[in-house]
Amino acid sequence: EELRKIRRVVTKADATAPHEVLLVIDGNTGQNALAQVKAFDAALQLTGLVVTKLDGTAKGGVLAAIAKEKPVPVYFIGVGEKLEDLETFSAREFALALLA
Repeated sequence: EELRKIRRVVTKADATAPHEVLLVIDGNTGQNALAQVKAFDAALQLTGLVVTKLDGTAKGGVLAAIAKEKPVPVYFIGVGEKLEDLETFSAREFALALLA
C-alpha cells in the first residue's frame, strides 16, 4: 500500500506523472528478484528495470526468469562502483556473456 501511496502523491504534483517506473534490483538477489518485480509491478505497473552488481559472482540469470514471467525492459546494468560502470543494457551482449 505504501508504494501506491507514493504514486498518488507524485500524481498530485504532476498529473502526467509518473513518466517511468523503474525498479533497481541487485543482481545478487537471485530468484528473490522475480518476487520483487512481481510485487512492484502489481503496485506500480513497472516500465523498466536497472540491474546492479553484475560485476561480481552474479551471472544475472534471473533476468531470463523475469523475462519469461514479467517481460519488463531492462534499461541499464551496473558492472562496477563508478558512474561510468552503469551501462545501457544490450540483450545480445548479455546473452553472449552468459554463454561465455
